[in-house]
Amino acid sequence: MKSTDLNSLQGTSVRLLTLLLLLFSAPVHAQGMPPGGPAQGPTQVGTITLSSEDVPYVRTLPGRAVSFEETDLRPRVSGLIEAILYTPGAPLKVGDPMFKIEDASYRAAVASAEAALASAQVDATTSTASLDRYRSLQNSSAVTQADLQAAEATAAASEAGVAAAQAALDIAILDLSHTTVVSPIDGIGGLPEVSVGALVTANQADPLGSVTRLDPIYIDVSDSSAARLRVRDRIQTGNLTVGDKLEISLTLEDGSVYLGEGSLITPGTTVSTTTGTFDLRVQFDNPDRLIMPGQFLRVDITFGTTKAALVPQRATSRASNGALTAFVVREGNAQQVTLSSSGSYDNSWVVTEGADVGDVLIVDGLSNLVDGAEVTTVPVTINADGAVIDTPSDTDDTNGKQ
Repeated sequence: MKSTDLNSLQGTSVRLLTLLLLLFSAPVHAQGMPPGGPAQGPTQVGTITLSSEDVPYVRTLPGRAVSFEETDLRPRVSGLIEAILYTPGAPLKVGDPMFKIEDASYRAAVASAEAALASAQVDATTSTASLDRYRSLQNSSAVTQADLQAAEATAAASEAGVAAAQAALDIAILDLSHTTVVSPIDGIGGLPEVSVGALVTANQADPLGSVTRLDPIYIDVSDSSAARLRVRDRIQTGNLTVGDKLEISLTLEDGSVYLGEGSLITPGTTVSTTTGTFDLRVQFDNPDRLIMPGQFLRVDITFGTTKAALVPQRATSRASNGALTAFVVREGNAQQVTLSSSGSYDNSWVVTEGADVGDVLIVDGLSNLVDGAEVTTVPVTINADGAVIDTPSDTDDTNGKQ
């Protein structure tokens, strides 16, 4: 092959390679398509209009269960434990026997006291008869004034002896009755702290056992004094309408709501100097003994209702700094707002700042939505579970910009 043909072939190859590079590196424009690709229209979103609603004003506070009544049993006489007369965990009534202390010596003391009383009564009878005889003879020379006074003193001493013997008998009978230790309250018997054959002493420090009343039961609750002032301010400014009574509910440790309504027993009267909190006590019926002393629970106290705008939680998100945010529609565009809330109700936030009554809130179509994006709105509704439900109206009639 000649050199001129070779040069021509190489030149042709270079031109072809250059053409291919230009072809694949240049942007390809479809007929009628702008350089930036297909034009994107407004994003369709589901919206609701915020309205003012009567929202219960609820304070959720930590609480601890406390027994309605609880008592430790201690012996009032000394002796050996002869028998344990109750079943631990079983209900007890006032006066039900729980422990039996050996009583032979106390029965003997009662018998001795009865004999002493009988002797004193005989002496009193004799002294009274002598006094009556002296009085009948006091005008005669057979009885002097001194004899009469002596007879009166003897009769009085005899009557005092009878009273003392009666008191001794009463004490002996009381000690005998204390050999049977009974329940002083209605409640549930705890485990015995002693066994049969143990020696106990009167008024010892160690208890024999205990009885606890669980129905009803108390819940002790703590709240901050600052929160109490805020509630008062809401009432005075008219932002909180107080109901006829406080509604008090209880959440158990497993998250279930206790079936029963509580009542306020004791409002707080002093504030702790260390924690700035005050204590109050509420009471619940506890027939099934689901609540036991020492349990930590949550108490919801509803003070009344307040006017507020409810923002569904599904329509909100948390910014990187923890701020609560949502999108509202203003002049056809999505605008991100920062919300302040005073708590939650059902599946919504109770909003105090950031969104107002009448604002159009975006609740659906939030994926990849950015602040300032152009949107068209479709009215939707939120059911009780927080899910979005489209309205039955034709969406074509509601695609206008808000």
